[in-house]
Amino acid sequence: MKTTLGTVRDEDFLRLDHQICFSLHAATRAFNGVYRGALKELGLTYPQYLVMLVLWEHGELPVKKIGEHLRLDSGTLSPLLKRLEAAGYVERRRSAEDERSVTARATDAGTELRERALGVPRRIALATGLSLEEIRDLREQLAALSARLDAVDPDLLEGTCATD
Repeated sequence: MKTTLGTVRDEDFLRLDHQICFSLHAATRAFNGVYRGALKELGLTYPQYLVMLVLWEHGELPVKKIGEHLRLDSGTLSPLLKRLEAAGYVERRRSAEDERSVTARATDAGTELRERALGVPRRIALATGLSLEEIRDLREQLAALSARLDAVDPDLLEGTCATD
């Protein structure tokens, strides 16, 4: 019986409940459900809320920068911004210096929405059942995991599935 990474058998790595990616996926879906309820009164979806968080924190930004903050490509981000603009929360403008560049900023209504959203993080924190210290530790672990995964060269993973 071949073992890898401690005492876990290779066959057991193929179990769904042993997949960290699935655990993260399941937690993300659960978070989305909680956020759906918390954001309902604001009329925002979770991805729209994330866009607004970036704009509230950083002010007017190029759309490309918003995408970098959120790890979203323009094909995903553009429809979000269009819906936020239609709702009156965001204004997009073409740069006078570079017509290819578009910036986005919160409108007055979008800025006022921030005040209504102040209670959302606390409600989410309470829903987790974790202490603020546990939440901070988990965020730090997830940030470190993301950084390690971002640093992986995908070419190095090719051919690593063999169990010779």
